Order: sequence, then structure tokens, then C-alpha cells
Amino acid sequence: MKSISVVIPNYNGKRLFEKYLAHNVNLLQNLSSEVEIIIVDDASTDDSVAYLKEHYADKIRLIEKPFNSGFSETCNVGIQHANMDLVFLLNTDVIIEEDYFEKLYKYFEYKDTFGVMGRIIGMKDDNILDAARSPKILGRKIKPSHFYYLTDDKRLTPTYYLSGAIALMDTQKLKTINGFNEMFNPYYGEDQELSIRAWRLGWKCYYEHNAVCRHEVSASTKGHKAKNSIKRIHFRNRYYIHHLHLHGLDLSLYHLQIWLCDVLPCIFTFQFYKALAYMDVVRNLKELAKKKHDFDSQMKTHQSTIGILDIIRNIRLRLDYKEAIKL
Repeated sequence: MKSISVVIPNYNGKRLFEKYLAHNVNLLQNLSSEVEIIIVDDASTDDSVAYLKEHYADKIRLIEKPFNSGFSETCNVGIQHANMDLVFLLNTDVIIEEDYFEKLYKYFEYKDTFGVMGRIIGMKDDNILDAARSPKILGRKIKPSHFYYLTDDKRLTPTYYLSGAIALMDTQKLKTINGFNEMFNPYYGEDQELSIRAWRLGWKCYYEHNAVCRHEVSASTKGHKAKNSIKRIHFRNRYYIHHLHLHGLDLSLYHLQIWLCDVLPCIFTFQFYKALAYMDVVRNLKELAKKKHDFDSQMKTHQSTIGILDIIRNIRLRLDYKEAIKL
């Protein structure tokens, strides 16, 4: 049985720890495999750290960051300290149901598995909040589409990306790929971009419908920013993903589409968050170019020529199977 490093990023999550951490720690400590629990605090201003030291000092490894930076960097700190075979990313607003891991271990019998996630449902109901994602493309805009899964037990269900709230990933591969892109701080889209890099290196991301977690919706980001600031971050990170993974004519057409469909309409309607998000991209073109160059070098090392459009075609082929159930 593979060992697991559980990495929990935290920012002002005392209330959530009081509600959910005891359940998760108890479940993790009763697994048949070796487990370490790493909580990385992102310079919280509540009493999270004091609470953890008082109640969980002997059960967790607590890492305190000196300044607040966001989800990607906080997770990366935990990933760097992970010593086990697998890394399990767990949000503070999630509880794991019984037998979650037992249903996921089998995926790591395949050497090309990067990671796997289970089904996320509501904390108080069984409404599906996240599952396997099928990507769709409109012009050159790429975005996640509907949820789905394959009912044929002989086929594994691929997912466009793994949710950063409950993803179980191969530690060595995760460190090889350098974890999350910290340009995506403070949050949004970093798990999608990470999964795209994994797919492009020839690794696989899977979904297991029978492994279940429950999630308190938006609890971990409540009150972080004003509404338009959140929208700006969301669209900036969406633009980042396309700039990093489209090339040549496809990239040029994408930027043209963004100008015509996002930026100009946003200006004319006095909703400036998309225009501001695009300006963030322009300001960071140099750093984006470096990230893109570094990953292209990694692609060459792995002798991979897989592009994001290849990933989309491959996953969408699965939807033609009669066993594909849209959720």
C-alpha cells in the first residue's frame, strides 16, 4: 500500500478546523498505509496556528509561512516537504468519506498515472459539485464543460483536470513538474493548469465516481476580496492558461478572440474586470514567456509533443462511448 503525505493549505481556517479537521485526522490515522499530515499556514490573521498547536501538535506537522501569498505557493511549500509516495491535497472545507483512499490506490498501479480525484458533493446534500470534467473549445477559448463518468468498470474515466481540493497525486511526478504555477496566486485555475502540464508530459489524470468527499461551498475563499477583484483574478488566470498552452496561430487567434469577445464588450458596458485581467497578462508577458520556455524544455526531456488540443480531442472521444454518463 502506497504511503500518503496529506497537504492542507490554510488561511484563516480556524472555524473550518473546528468543524472538519477532527473527522479527517481520525480517518487518515486509521488508514492501513503510512500517513503524514502537513498543514501549511499562509500567514493567517485568525487563531488558526494557536488552535492547531493546542489541539493537534502531536498529530500534524505545522509549517508557518511568514507572509501571505496564496494557494499555489502554500501548496508548493507542503509538496516540497512531502516524504511519502503520494501527495493528497485537502482543503480545509472538505471532509473525506469512509473508504475514499481504498478506491483510489488501484490507479497508481499504472506507471503513467499522475493523479486521481473522487466525486465532490455538498456538505448537507448529495448534489455534485465536482467530478470528471470534459473540456470544450469555442473558437480558441478552452474551458471545462459538463461533469461525466464512465460506467464500464473496465475503462478508467479520464478528467481534464484534478480538483486541488481533493487530488491524490504521485509525489515524484508532482515534484518533477514543479508543483503549481505560482503566477496563479492567490487562487483559481492553478489545478487546471497543473493537470494540463501533466497531460502534456504523457501522464494521466483520472476520476473515481465511487470515492466521495463533501465540500462546504466557497468556505475557504469567503471574504478574501471584493466581487470584481475575484472576477479579475478568475479571468486573468484563465487567460494565463491559454497563453501558456497555445502556440503559433492558435495563440494569435485566441488573443484576437479575447479582444473582440471579452475586452471591448467589457469596456463598453463599464465592467472593467476583464480588461484589467487582460492588462495583467500583458504586464506579465515576460514571466509567462519564461514559464512557457521552461515547460517546453521539460517536454523535450520527456520526448513529448502533446498539445492542449490533443488532450481535448482525446478526452472528448470518451464521450462517444455508450458507457459515458453526463452528470
